[in-house]
Amino acid sequence: MARTGCGGSSCQCVIIPGPGMVVEGTGSLSNPYVLSVADQVDPPENPLSVAVVSLLVDTPQTIPADGAWHIVRFPYIGESSDVHGMHEPMQPDGYQVVDWATNDRSGLVWPSVAGWGILTANLHWEEASGSGGGYTELRDQFIRTPFTAPDTTATDHRAPTPGGNFFTKQHSIFVNPSTPLALRVAHNDSVARQLTLAEFKLAIFQ
Repeated sequence: MARTGCGGSSCQCVIIPGPGMVVEGTGSLSNPYVLSVADQVDPPENPLSVAVVSLLVDTPQTIPADGAWHIVRFPYIGESSDVHGMHEPMQPDGYQVVDWATNDRSGLVWPSVAGWGILTANLHWEEASGSGGGYTELRDQFIRTPFTAPDTTATDHRAPTPGGNFFTKQHSIFVNPSTPLALRVAHNDSVARQLTLAEFKLAIFQ
């Protein structure tokens, strides 16, 4: 140690580690300084994952002039994306949908996993004027378990604009596989109205 300017049995030098390095030891003969690379932070064992279903229907659906809520129905083939199996004609409770266009159960989405769900909807309505009527309010909402224990959320009442009425909405809730979800709409016209296009999406973050 004489070459470092230190005397005796211990070193008096000050060692400052650079980025990513650590210094251990006291500088004595029995416990010399040791330079090593600092421990790196391990990546999380369970990185964030997302399960997605994205439904689209561009076949116009007639919404009756009854003031009631109606589930938006979606086909099982076409422009939809469902790699996680959340929108299938054979449903988890054993029910089989035969004709998506006439069965409200085709509007059900069954979450594939439990997690934080982001719901998105896009709705296109025909114009308010003409055909002997004219709506002054359009309504939409998400609903949990619509056929057994209806539980609604994110209900919106909208005033129409000139021409077609196109709306996009988003809402976040906790979801789980035992609780199916659906999108519902209504209007206050005196005649039936066409929902000309609809999208319904769910992204589940774990």
